[in-house]
Amino acid sequence: MSKKIRRALISVTDKSGLEEFARGLAKRGVEIIASGGTAAAVSKAGIDVIEISDLTGFPECMDGRVKTLHPKIHGGILADREKDSHLEQAGKLGIGLIDLVAVNLYRFREAAADPGLDEKGKIEQIDIGGPTLIRSAAKNYHSVAIVVDPEDYSSILEELDAKNGETTLETRRTLASKAFHHTASYDAAISGFFDSIEHPDGLPEEKITVYRRSRSLRYGENPHQQAALYISASPEGSFTDFVQHQGKELSFNNIQDMWAAFLLGKDLGEGSCAILKHMNPCGAAQGSDPLKNFMRARKTDPLSAFGSIICVNDIVDGELAEATKAGFVEVVLARGFTEGALEALKKKKNLRLITVPEAEWNRDVSGWTSREAGDMMLLQKRDIGFPELESLEVVTSRKPDEEEMKAMILAWKVVKHIKSNGIVICDSMGTIGVGAGQMSRVDSCRIAVDKARRENMVIDGGSAGSDAFFPFPDGVEYLVDAGVKNIIQPGGSIRDEEVIAAAEKLGISMVMTGKRHFRH
Repeated sequence: MSKKIRRALISVTDKSGLEEFARGLAKRGVEIIASGGTAAAVSKAGIDVIEISDLTGFPECMDGRVKTLHPKIHGGILADREKDSHLEQAGKLGIGLIDLVAVNLYRFREAAADPGLDEKGKIEQIDIGGPTLIRSAAKNYHSVAIVVDPEDYSSILEELDAKNGETTLETRRTLASKAFHHTASYDAAISGFFDSIEHPDGLPEEKITVYRRSRSLRYGENPHQQAALYISASPEGSFTDFVQHQGKELSFNNIQDMWAAFLLGKDLGEGSCAILKHMNPCGAAQGSDPLKNFMRARKTDPLSAFGSIICVNDIVDGELAEATKAGFVEVVLARGFTEGALEALKKKKNLRLITVPEAEWNRDVSGWTSREAGDMMLLQKRDIGFPELESLEVVTSRKPDEEEMKAMILAWKVVKHIKSNGIVICDSMGTIGVGAGQMSRVDSCRIAVDKARRENMVIDGGSAGSDAFFPFPDGVEYLVDAGVKNIIQPGGSIRDEEVIAAAEKLGISMVMTGKRHFRH
């Protein structure tokens, strides 16, 4: 059912496109009503407009808190055009019908994030009249068109032209759906603000989170699974601010791998390189030379690096770009690319080159992470940082020297990012062997050693990191038998004394962190 647009109410904070929209409505014979600031902007553009206070006979009051909350406004919006009784009441009460409402709201999200505003100043940015107008118009979508997004202005005008000044029911229903999402998102921001005050632990009784669809994805983890990418409605910076210079469309798996690679790159620090596959590190290296770091990281496990993601916490130059061409790579993610690097890689048209902005590398990514379990959501603080490195405990008589401690810390940082059970063997420059995702810790030890031997990596004198405690001495014994001289692990097993005694007997150094890094 189409409805003629004869009268429109406009009240907007975001005035982008306002003049063109108002002029377009007026040109099509639509009478325009507007609130104070909007009316002033429309009038200044030379467009006829009726200010709301002139229509209602009641001025704005309470410092502008009350503008549109009046029966002549909401009656005109909510009147059901299919009920004669509503139309008769409107006539008796002198209420004119309103056919289109264009509203967007005070910028509360931005206000809530503004450190320069106190609580009272932030509260003033909670819109009252705007959401009420939106809900009224959206509820009555059978008769009224509600527009909350300036991006929709042009399509509305086009439809008025195509439909002889009318909007279709399908359009109005679509706009109503968008409007209710808009107010729900707005209310979620407000409730989130109060939650931050009332529940500083971050665990309120109800958790309302809003994400907006950023893009559709070709498929999910597998081709038979539908998928899309959603991003937080928060005004803060986002990992999705990355720039894709070239390559195929990013997949569901690419994005997961990119995020995992980015977090590892942040932990390893500027100048590092990490190679990941299925969200597990294949190799990593640190140092001042990006090319050497990449070559070392790939050397750890070049077989697994096929189809991997390379994370360079540095600028990729032409020389490094040429080196990455040696094998199949899905994504290269970095702080940036020189023109020479982009030129060197442009023939690999499917290779995705991603720059993550400097601000994102420096942004605090602590906060909350969630997992779905059926109709349940598990919420936990993200495992960020390594405060435990400030209070390490050497539990053996043999103490690691400076180079050995550097290698142990590198192993500890990398193993945090490996699926449990995880074991990483390192020297001070990079990884030697990686064992990931095994149901028994000793099997992860075997895999780390086997991979190192397969690539002729030197295990002798190496340092191993374990993401959780050794439940038995067998894993320690296996690593030491292969040549490992230092082990860093959280401790916490009921057999810690037995494990420490084995390390002591074998003549290695063992460091306990007191903090584990499980990754399920």
